[in-house]
Amino acid sequence: MMKILHTSDWHLGKMIYGRSLLQDQAHFLKEIFLPTVQKEQPDCVILAGDIFDRQIAPVEAIRMFDKVLTEMSRLQIPFAVISGNHDGADRIAVGASMLRSSGIYIATKLEDVFSPVVLTKGSETLHLYLLPYIEPADVRQYFQDESIQGFPMAYQAVLSAIQDNMDQNAINILVGHCFAAGSQTCDSESAIYVGGSGEVPPSLFQSFDYTALGHLHGPQRVGEYGRYCGSPLKYSFDEEHHKKSLTLLDITKQSNTITLLPISTLRDMRTVTGTLEELITLGKTTPSEDYLAVELTNDTPVYMPLEQLRPYFPNVLSVHCNWLHTELSGEQKMLRQTIQNRTINEMTVFSQFLQQICGTEPTKEDEALFQTLFTELKEEQANS
Repeated sequence: MMKILHTSDWHLGKMIYGRSLLQDQAHFLKEIFLPTVQKEQPDCVILAGDIFDRQIAPVEAIRMFDKVLTEMSRLQIPFAVISGNHDGADRIAVGASMLRSSGIYIATKLEDVFSPVVLTKGSETLHLYLLPYIEPADVRQYFQDESIQGFPMAYQAVLSAIQDNMDQNAINILVGHCFAAGSQTCDSESAIYVGGSGEVPPSLFQSFDYTALGHLHGPQRVGEYGRYCGSPLKYSFDEEHHKKSLTLLDITKQSNTITLLPISTLRDMRTVTGTLEELITLGKTTPSEDYLAVELTNDTPVYMPLEQLRPYFPNVLSVHCNWLHTELSGEQKMLRQTIQNRTINEMTVFSQFLQQICGTEPTKEDEALFQTLFTELKEEQANS
């Protein structure tokens, strides 16, 4: 039996709402990923693409990945890596040929998939077919066949060529980075293609004993023997209910068993709901550094909610005020309508704002200062 650790979509260097996640990612690598590798001692570790979040990755992210490569080499555990659609493939490929002698296999070109990584353990042999993110144009050029159009045809051509030379006695694993048809998506993923042209039918993977996929951030099965392990961190609020994990695969030629190893992140990403007063009370008793989306249920306007919440929740990323979307009456309804419809002059809006938000009437000095500043702003805009 061979033991494989499957991970993907690290997106090192990613930012959300202007916040860098490097600290969270460093925690995952240092406190979760590498200790898991040391504990489980897998026969191979697979990283199925999107190592970085941008093709030109930040220096800090590159250093972080370099430390992982150094540690994997020290541990002498084979590390199979492919480039994803976010990665700068040519940059990742630098030094790849030298790294092979250290048991680190980095695939960034289509032709890499036709030379499988061969690993042995006792009487068992494992063939790893490393297929980086590819475009149909890459496949057309490689096969010199202009009839290949769209991802389904491209993958059909590539996988058929692999199958023609596949050792049926070995354990054959495909590592890929694509969108498998019928899979569940998240807001944090980049669409590869609009419509069905970017979808790869899972039936194309049936000749492999396991298909280790990257690209989608939600952990999920793909067909009978394929799987997205999912991203190790939550990268959007529609992932807040995901249970992030590393996928541990025990596999023979006849069967495989999957174990999900939960990831305890440095900070969670979640939504909190309540009135401003309720959330401030909560923050005083149980402050949190989690990444938060705040849903305010106040039925009246709230003055500077973000500034009031951040002493207790420093990583509030967004605030949604429900009063803007609920049925109001009287002065509150009039205020919202005047703001949304812009049917009255700016001084009246300013006056109503002070009354409704601050609970005070504007003085003559307030009105004069507002008018001066408003006039200056209009002049700046006219001259810009």
